[in-house]
Amino acid sequence: MSDSRKRHEALLYHAKPKPGKIEVVPTKKYATQHDLTLAYSPGVAEPCLEIAKDKNNVYKYTSKGNLVAVISNGTAVLGLGDIGPDASKPVMEGKGLLFKIFADIDVFDIEVDATDVDKFIETVKAIAPTFGGINLEDIKAPEAFEIERRLKEELNIPVMHDDQHGTAIISAAALKNAIEITEKDITKLNFVVNGAGAAAISCTRLYLELGAKRENIVMCDSKGVIRKDRDNLTSQKAEFATSKDLHTLDEAMQNADVFIGLSMGNVVTPEMLLSMAKNPIVFAMANPVPEIDYDLAIATRSDIIMATGRSDHPNQVNNVLGFPFIFRGALDVRATKINEAMKLAAVHALADLAKKSVPEQVNIVYDEVSLTFGKEYIIPKPFDPRLIYEIPPAIAKAAIDSGVALEPIEDWERYREELMERSGSGSKEIRLLHNRAKSNKKRIVFAEADHLDVLKAAQRVHEERLGNPILLGRKDLILALKAEIGFTGDVPIFDPKTDEEKERRERFGEAYWKNRQRKGRTLSEAKKLMRERNYFAAMMVNENEADALITGYSRPYPTVVKPMLELIEKDKGISRIAACNLMLTKQGPIFLADTTININPSAKDLVKITQMTSNLAKMFGMKPNVAMLSFSNFGSSNTETSRKIREAVSYIHRHFPNATVDGEIQADFALNPEMLAKEFPFSKLNGKKVNVLIFPNLESANITYKLLKQVESAESIGPVILGLSKPVHVLQLGASVDEMVNMAALAAVDAQQREKNK
Repeated sequence: MSDSRKRHEALLYHAKPKPGKIEVVPTKKYATQHDLTLAYSPGVAEPCLEIAKDKNNVYKYTSKGNLVAVISNGTAVLGLGDIGPDASKPVMEGKGLLFKIFADIDVFDIEVDATDVDKFIETVKAIAPTFGGINLEDIKAPEAFEIERRLKEELNIPVMHDDQHGTAIISAAALKNAIEITEKDITKLNFVVNGAGAAAISCTRLYLELGAKRENIVMCDSKGVIRKDRDNLTSQKAEFATSKDLHTLDEAMQNADVFIGLSMGNVVTPEMLLSMAKNPIVFAMANPVPEIDYDLAIATRSDIIMATGRSDHPNQVNNVLGFPFIFRGALDVRATKINEAMKLAAVHALADLAKKSVPEQVNIVYDEVSLTFGKEYIIPKPFDPRLIYEIPPAIAKAAIDSGVALEPIEDWERYREELMERSGSGSKEIRLLHNRAKSNKKRIVFAEADHLDVLKAAQRVHEERLGNPILLGRKDLILALKAEIGFTGDVPIFDPKTDEEKERRERFGEAYWKNRQRKGRTLSEAKKLMRERNYFAAMMVNENEADALITGYSRPYPTVVKPMLELIEKDKGISRIAACNLMLTKQGPIFLADTTININPSAKDLVKITQMTSNLAKMFGMKPNVAMLSFSNFGSSNTETSRKIREAVSYIHRHFPNATVDGEIQADFALNPEMLAKEFPFSKLNGKKVNVLIFPNLESANITYKLLKQVESAESIGPVILGLSKPVHVLQLGASVDEMVNMAALAAVDAQQREKNK
């Protein structure tokens, strides 16, 4: 992607459809006058009076207990420097977004126009009653140290400067595991820390807590080794000044066991790496360019344990592994501070999590056969779903044990269940899907690439490295549109109607005719049909000239599905295809089937639809818990619809007793565990979170998924065609660019999965 294109897209993302990335959403009913009298005057007086009697009631009657302030003065914005409070606001909004999607914590971002330490502290203290915790962000050193120290002393809510402690906690967890793998003694290790900013100082202090010895640490800044005989050292740098006769990074690296980089890219050479001790531990955390390139480092030392800040290499030191979950645990016990015990608890919890058996969902996301603790897996992955219910309890326990928790937790199992419920944000599944697509890029045909939105989707797929697009359509128009939107990637373009593609049309037509010659097609008809883009595109997939196909943007769904059924064979054992939409809801991902193909499926059809949809859920790393829906519950009606659902469920129970499938059941009972347990304790769905809904007919499924899209603003991936032998996916007419990009990512993952299963 060109720099101008990146700039335009970033600006558009932040400006449309409304400026910014976060908003305030009401959590109570407000539809009637009665609701409003409770929300404001006169009803609001009652909680005000209760809080006036006891300030602790503010946690009972307001959102304070789940509200964090992300506060900055913009003096040290990552990669941008001192850009001021206004310019830092997009970063602070972004931090708020991460708090919400990873730990369900609400955020107000506060940009303070104050560089004076006293004025900044005074401002934060004045607004502190609003919040349950304060995350300081992007404040330059050394002021950041003093600001955090004083606010922690003077406020009775958790305060943390993430720039200092986030990287420290994550890297310390990785360090602990790396040392265990090398079977070394931390008290005897020689450390080189390159960089002397807030993060480097905090990291080094935390390593001391783990057992590192101060006399074994050499810290460098832009002037070289920080020595005791240097003038004008800040108190923080003086804390780690050495008396060793070392002056340069090159000298310091000789015989070092550990290198910690928090400086700038490409300052470490292969020669420096070779001078280190046996089994060196190298954390090159400068972003986006590490102190030494990962591949270069691995090629230079086969015995190295390497970590970076980048997501495209193993062992990413990513702050998102820490701050959302640290604040989550602190807020949940009403901790008065985030202390050293809580930070160390986070270190140990993260380190321990990396040693546990990895869920298949995580292996699938990162395209690994089996992630296991070792040199290339010393720290959990950011998309590991266990983080939300493993890290906060460790923080909460440390807060309780260290005496800073005002509301200790008594039922830990219930707390873990509550944390699991908080992790239901649908956009996470999109991130996981895109991450998998990137891991093994596939050739994806966009059959309608001479439509602007389709070409934009192909551009995103190319630039975000989700796949390798193949563009079909009028070549002159595609080239003109590419120039218009700044699509500079070198991607193949095919126009099925031109003489350039005559040979390919002839070949495709021959292959198609051989398959259809006893089904009413003549050879001339077959070759003529190859001038049609959907037939041509499908044959590209059939003939292995492409891995997957996306089409349907400009034509009605039935007319696009027809050629796919003619050209693409069904999977083994499949007599009828179906379609499923993955809806990304507030309750988490839910698969809905059949949404577009089977008008009135039989009981036998419903069994197959259930099996195919369950397999799709498994492809996403989820265990399918299937509710087969009706307007009735477990025999309360004897209509034809209810009977066929019962017949399908009975068949599944007899032949697949381990499958978590039940019905017929109404949608509200299926999705409300309390209602289900109370009225139907015998159901196989009890104690399970339903994530697959099978509908009795197309009408009910199609209406439901479109209602969810429009009324609840639920994102949809689909409809996904189930039962074909090739990754062919048909969009709904007029699909958005985002929907096409997500479908392309799904098509790529579908192709990856089929490749593995060969």
